[in-house]
Amino acid sequence: MTIELTVSNMACSACSNTITHAIQSIDPAASVQADPKTKLVVVETQTPEATVKEAIVAAGYAVA
Repeated sequence: MTIELTVSNMACSACSNTITHAIQSIDPAASVQADPKTKLVVVETQTPEATVKEAIVAAGYAVA
């Protein structure tokens, strides 16, 4: 399942790394592409979207 999320306060590559690690902590097999320029995070995972959003929020980011 592919999930596309907008993370409005992702500003740099360090932010994208933090988000990637947060998602992979709940699903180590997840494929994560986080682009600070477009604020878009694309996740390929079997984890429910709500759980992925919770992980991003818990890492300190706002999901639109």
